[in-house]
Amino acid sequence: PYMPITRMNHAVLYVRDTRRTQRFYADVLGFSTVIEDAAGAYVFMRAPASANHHDIAFFSVGVDAEASRAGHHSVGMYHLAWEVPTLHELQEMRERLSAAGALVGASDHGANKSLYAKDPDGLEFEVMWLVPPEHWGEAEHQAIIDPLDIDAEIAHFAEIGLR
Repeated sequence: PYMPITRMNHAVLYVRDTRRTQRFYADVLGFSTVIEDAAGAYVFMRAPASANHHDIAFFSVGVDAEASRAGHHSVGMYHLAWEVPTLHELQEMRERLSAAGALVGASDHGANKSLYAKDPDGLEFEVMWLVPPEHWGEAEHQAIIDPLDIDAEIAHFAEIGLR
């Protein structure tokens, strides 16, 4: 027998400088610090609307650490995805990520609408809005990567009574 997994609880990443990453996650994404090492060796952070103790932790490996080669020359994680509750918040996040120089892409995946960004170490993450399952249709079983037009999505979902 297996013990059922209910959801992902947190991620832990190695970064060059936890304080720099901590500022980015706080200033751009609104995360709060739960625990931090006075010497900067680690920091644990919680997303703004999270009920978790922490959603992400960072451990410093030094400013001279090489960039991640995952996906290019080695195996490794591609990205983490953070969910926002509405398309309006996704639109606001697009503005915040863009202003921080972190936004690198935006895609309509059918079942979710996604922004892609990179943190100060170049580690990619996603901020996405999940379309309510009753509106997935055939998109549930398709790998869709179309350009994202958040304004058009807001208008479309407003027509059917969703924000």
